Amino acid sequence: MSALPVIGVIACTRPVEGENAQIVKERYLNAVRQHADALPLILPSNLDADDVAALLPKVDALLLTGSNSNISPARYRSPHAQRGMLDAARDSATARLIDAAVEGGTPLFGICRGLQEINVAFGGTLVDERDAGTPEFSHHAPNGVDLDAMFAYGHDAEVVPGASYEKALAVSGPLKINSVHYQRIGELGEGLSAAVRSHDGVVEAVAAAGTKAPVFAVQWHPEWEAEKRPHDLAFWRYVGEAARRAAGLSQA
Repeated sequence: MSALPVIGVIACTRPVEGENAQIVKERYLNAVRQHADALPLILPSNLDADDVAALLPKVDALLLTGSNSNISPARYRSPHAQRGMLDAARDSATARLIDAAVEGGTPLFGICRGLQEINVAFGGTLVDERDAGTPEFSHHAPNGVDLDAMFAYGHDAEVVPGASYEKALAVSGPLKINSVHYQRIGELGEGLSAAVRSHDGVVEAVAAAGTKAPVFAVQWHPEWEAEKRPHDLAFWRYVGEAARRAAGLSQA
């Protein structure tokens, strides 16, 4: 068997049977293994600075997943109160991981909450469509629907011409993406650019310029039934290729 790169996948802190547990939904792990052709390694969210320094060199890329929790508004200078589930441990761990990955040149990728964490770490802000009033159209499925219906909910988006999504993934033009987020980017972080936007102007993907390794994140969920959408398979190929390059493995 040929060697595979290792992709660190952040966990969330969740209560299970009266105590905290570290949890990653299997669809992220399956996508890393099946579509990125890499080995997923779960990274706990109860990491201090020394833990991050010790763990990050052991992975070839880092993936920040989506989550049921939202980033604390205090992290991005919002006057609004916290909405929904809070995961303060993950907030702290991902902030440390992002800084270390960018500094050390570890390829960094984000999905949904992961995109938001990257934007906040780069000095950007978030907004919540529930705080902003009724938007032109909602970016989240109605409450109470099952997973299939939730991920079937979506809208069209447009690749920004010449942006990293078009260049790196060989994807251009309109995309049909799922949409299950209430929070979204307000101000872009310094050094980040929009790679995909929805038709109402919401930033749906970002990339960093001038970093030692790729920093790329999407607001939608490419791990959900990726085989049905060529642009989502392209995302995972890009993640896997970046990890293989970082590991010094052949692309053959």
